[in-house]
Amino acid sequence: MKVVKQYSQAWDSYELIDAGGGKKIERFGNLTLIRPELQAYFKSEIPFTKWDEMADWEFVEDHKKKGYWKNLQAKEDMPTAWEIGYGGLKLKLELTKFKHVGLFPEQNSNWDFISKNLKKGDKFLNLFAYTGAASLVAKKAKADVLHVDSVKQLISWAKENMEKSELSDVKWVLEDALKFAQREVKRGNRYDGIIMDPPAFGLGAKGEKWILEEKLPFLLETASQLLNKRGFLIVNTYSPKLTLKQLETIAKRYFDETEISLTELWMKTKTGKELFYGNVLKVQK
Repeated sequence: MKVVKQYSQAWDSYELIDAGGGKKIERFGNLTLIRPELQAYFKSEIPFTKWDEMADWEFVEDHKKKGYWKNLQAKEDMPTAWEIGYGGLKLKLELTKFKHVGLFPEQNSNWDFISKNLKKGDKFLNLFAYTGAASLVAKKAKADVLHVDSVKQLISWAKENMEKSELSDVKWVLEDALKFAQREVKRGNRYDGIIMDPPAFGLGAKGEKWILEEKLPFLLETASQLLNKRGFLIVNTYSPKLTLKQLETIAKRYFDETEISLTELWMKTKTGKELFYGNVLKVQK
């Protein structure tokens, strides 16, 4: 199959400055961060010594994916929580012990797609919804939005983003995304737009394992039963064990081949490097 690259772009409040040596340096609003990045296996354009001068914080891994943030400028008043804008929205960011800050900026090309393809009154379902950027983009388009995540703190974070953005009436669901979606099928509910960003691996509340390669067929089968005619589906996958070809094979079980679009998600740094951010499946009825 021919591989098509989907590029997300920088905006006023975000830019991917450089990458290399297993790291990336990014500006989120007024703060510049250095974070680990497995896909940055090449040499950076700017020397790391210059990165240290440019950045405010660097995430240092101590074991597995946990770690701590190092204050590179040794300023006592350096903020650990702040906000940035996107398309009229206000989004809170925060330094976490898992290197994340509450936003995946590479998803902005998908947010733009949502904004362009939803109209007032459409029903939108966000599964594995995290801190809600996609939910708020859909709500700003005047859709009826259902936001589903299994982590209470993330739903609280998403509510805060909604309030900061002066929006209201997103419906919040604290539940396992797949189980909720399967019950929606039984209830006969349908959606005009669905997005899901499932983790590659995880553990449930009772210690049950989540492995994307095993769960993806169930996710796509359920989404196919929830999607209205002329509706759309976006699925992001970031698993080294799941290739674009495998994603295509699974998608063809549940959707007509003419409805399916498969791309790789990329971003370019200001210095001209390219970073891979996983695969994207889009379905448009």
